[in-house]
Amino acid sequence: MFVVYLEMMHKTSPHIVIIGAGFAGLSAAITLADKGHQVTVVEKNAEVGGRARVFQKDGFTFDMGPSWYWMPEVMEKFFNQFGKSTSDYFHLKRLDPSYQVIYGKDNVLSVPADYQALKDAFEEIEAGSSIQLDKFLAEAQYKYEVGINEFVHKPGLSVLEFMDLKVMKAASKLDLLQSFSKHVRRYFKSPKLLQLLEFPVLFLGAVPKNIPALYSMMNYADIKLGTWYPMGGFGKLAEAMHQLAIEKGVEFRTGIEVKSIEVQNSKAKKVITSDGEINADFVIGAGDYHHIDQHLLPKALSNYSESYWEKRVMAPSCLLYYIGVNKKLPKLQHHNLFFETDFDTHAKAIYETQEWPENPLYYVCCPSKTDASVAPEGMENLFMLIPVAPGLKDTEEIKAKYFNEIVDRLEDFCGEKFKENIVSKTTYAYSDFVKDYNAFKGNAYGLANTLGQTAILKPSIKNKKVDNLYYTGQLTVPGPGVPPAIISGQVVANYIIKHQK
Repeated sequence: MFVVYLEMMHKTSPHIVIIGAGFAGLSAAITLADKGHQVTVVEKNAEVGGRARVFQKDGFTFDMGPSWYWMPEVMEKFFNQFGKSTSDYFHLKRLDPSYQVIYGKDNVLSVPADYQALKDAFEEIEAGSSIQLDKFLAEAQYKYEVGINEFVHKPGLSVLEFMDLKVMKAASKLDLLQSFSKHVRRYFKSPKLLQLLEFPVLFLGAVPKNIPALYSMMNYADIKLGTWYPMGGFGKLAEAMHQLAIEKGVEFRTGIEVKSIEVQNSKAKKVITSDGEINADFVIGAGDYHHIDQHLLPKALSNYSESYWEKRVMAPSCLLYYIGVNKKLPKLQHHNLFFETDFDTHAKAIYETQEWPENPLYYVCCPSKTDASVAPEGMENLFMLIPVAPGLKDTEEIKAKYFNEIVDRLEDFCGEKFKENIVSKTTYAYSDFVKDYNAFKGNAYGLANTLGQTAILKPSIKNKKVDNLYYTGQLTVPGPGVPPAIISGQVVANYIIKHQK
């Protein structure tokens, strides 16, 4: 009798179709399935994980996107809700040093995981800065805790969500109206320390002078909560969420592209795919918001106009190289930030003039320093990234130009040649982001986190004209990044659970 009851419940529970199997889509799917909903996830690529997909080539395992595992408690808390732990799926290791910043060939700051050791390093660079770091991070911790506990889980549909006395009191201390640049200069003068502390906001979508001081919370996440690595690669997190979703009964249809959403009487009724039609009681767009809004719906039912989207300030795109080298490079750490050239000039090329940068800053991830499984024995796995303005068309000539420039500079830092030792090379750029993710302007990181694109000022999680159509991911609340994407999926799932009829 009980089995029959469960079958009847399953047949009558709403069927929710989720477009996209990135972190936000996986998070929403797990949360909804846990509450008994039928959930089908449709993913255009053959693999789940969105930008956190993985590919193997020439004996190397390459993470395609995220490589900084920050805010580990957000991921742990997510799994804990379902009686699980991240340790049930993968081993998490804290990196020490967290990363190194290269200001010049012989001018390197290695950032230790131990806080006292970091304070000592600060003091060597600028007298009194260790005490200032305590004060700076105390404020940053408050912002982080308030942001994570009070703000990021709100759906951002009404200003009334923030009319709680506790929330309003907290908001007054978040430095929303002061720039990050001005805020950090209240504490430090050294250009080296300023660059170190400003680097996390480089990917938030604006120069530090245009980012709210609220985002010093990123420094707290970096310095106090630490930089971690899931053994086996960042794709292990997506793999774990995929496995948990399957355990909850989520159906996945991969390698299938959504062509349109059929709407009747102000309700999404069907999702039309390259493999047929799927009936739906609710639809969640967890792919690129702009693509779903502008290309999968009739124009009259789009949430926003094309001119609205053109006015959005986007976070950067990037030029990526996945490289396998058949020798070891001792001077590299797991994470390496190359700041030998001018920070402001590169930032201006991304956010103001929106052109290809000259002498760009760049980042190199070398996970084989930590994880022997990602490269053949005696070899290095390199992930090289140059942040660039969104919308820049890439050509083979441009990709080759920057590859040669970065490798030359990297060889100079390493003090040894390795170009002839490259045994695997894959390039990924603007056109690939558009092809694989329908990414608006080929962006890699979503909307810029400017004050004018915060909370209720972000694109809404709910379609205003289609009653049962919702959105999640990096172009809506709470914003870009892996932890925010996971939270975004929960936000929309919990909203549907609370308000479904």
